[in-house]
Amino acid sequence: MNERRTKHRARSSFWRIPAAISATHVHLTPALIEELFCDSYKLHEQSRLAQPTQYATEESVTLIGPRGRLANIRVIGPPRSASQVEISQSDALTLGICAPVRGSGDLEGTRGILMEGPRTRVRLECGSIRALHHVHMRPTDAANLGLKDGDRITVTKEDHARPLSLRDVLVRVSPDYRLELHLDPDEADAVGLRSGDHVIALPRRADSEHSR
Repeated sequence: MNERRTKHRARSSFWRIPAAISATHVHLTPALIEELFCDSYKLHEQSRLAQPTQYATEESVTLIGPRGRLANIRVIGPPRSASQVEISQSDALTLGICAPVRGSGDLEGTRGILMEGPRTRVRLECGSIRALHHVHMRPTDAANLGLKDGDRITVTKEDHARPLSLRDVLVRVSPDYRLELHLDPDEADAVGLRSGDHVIALPRRADSEHSR
């Protein structure tokens, strides 16, 4: 009986987090939406995303770099206060630009890019990033894991045969979030993850005890 209780506590000390692969996409300001599409234009929701406040739209744009272009890049709503282009390293090589790894919204000093919509082309002065892999979670999830917004953690692929890890995963906490790991297609390929797979995270308290 005691052995069973010990095993149960060991299992419950791990948190399973669903993974989602973020394809290349853009977030746009209301002003840029009007420039690219038309005056007073409103985005049309196509499907809801796992994060409750976000949705994929029917609208798409083309990204144009010095070396190449990427067409049919999905616009994610709702509109934001700053436009942001989230690409992978493979995309950056195709476009011929240098995109730093940044957390969402950390755009200072990033490269711009030419964006084409149905109405016209607009050059962004900055905003192209490779999004730092991150975990969205609610405050209750963060409290149970001993975490706070802005922390960095390590997660491990739920695969006993090949338990590869992702380090320096940014923690994002908000009542509007749902527990989910986000990473780009290049990172997902590197560790063999697909959308719907799970990773394992140790609570901060358990992780600290294990390290002593």
